Amino acid sequence: MTTSPHVRYEKRERKAYITLDRPEAMNAMTVEMVQALGAAVRDAVADDQVLVLVLTGAGGRAFSAGIDLKEMSRRDSQEKVDFYNLYSGLVDVANCTKPIVAAIDGYCVAAGLELSLRSDIRVATEQSKFGLPEPRRSILAGYGLHHLSRMIPLGEALLIQLTGTPITAQRAHQIGLIQKLAPDRESMMREAEAIADDIVLCAPLAVQAIKKIVKTGRNLPVEYSYKFAEPIEQAVYASEDRQEGPRAFAEKRAPNWKMR
Repeated sequence: MTTSPHVRYEKRERKAYITLDRPEAMNAMTVEMVQALGAAVRDAVADDQVLVLVLTGAGGRAFSAGIDLKEMSRRDSQEKVDFYNLYSGLVDVANCTKPIVAAIDGYCVAAGLELSLRSDIRVATEQSKFGLPEPRRSILAGYGLHHLSRMIPLGEALLIQLTGTPITAQRAHQIGLIQKLAPDRESMMREAEAIADDIVLCAPLAVQAIKKIVKTGRNLPVEYSYKFAEPIEQAVYASEDRQEGPRAFAEKRAPNWKMR
């Protein structure tokens, strides 16, 4: 199914594929695109048949070059811009309860990098580049300003943010920003889909619990993280799926997850 002219959305084999499809502009995101992206994520979250999302950009030149600054400039000249509401679709990505694999090919910069940071696992081609060039336009990064230094060493995060200079995919992989590197787009998509397929094998309730506990717990003292996790763990252990997992192992068959 197509969400918008510049955001393709389709579902296959319990996976939702969301593609930023504006290659002539390096997949720079307009307000309409961000809203369509948010709608696609909300649809995937609401669909029990979808267990994992794969997010990518079309064309091979860029995953996304960020927010369309030409559109932003036009809006600045016409009205007082409420950036939070205009680009709230990005919040849907950050709040997605299901795992998101970002498949990156080409430039992944500004809000494009921040979009990938909102994902859970990142796979990239070797020719990709990553950066937050906002200060070169007297703009502050949003999500990246607060989260990049929580995901990679502080010095590396400041090098990226204070200089505005992009880093290579190889360096991004070395510092843990990227989990898998691939030589070309085709193999990169295979890597992303293999990760998604492995996630699909897991119990959905357990996967969603892990994401929620890790994403929140990592920002808490460990004793508070344990407390936060207790009711979530109890719900998983009280589910039918908790019994189905060991039963399927004992009976040497694939589990039939009920998500309850």
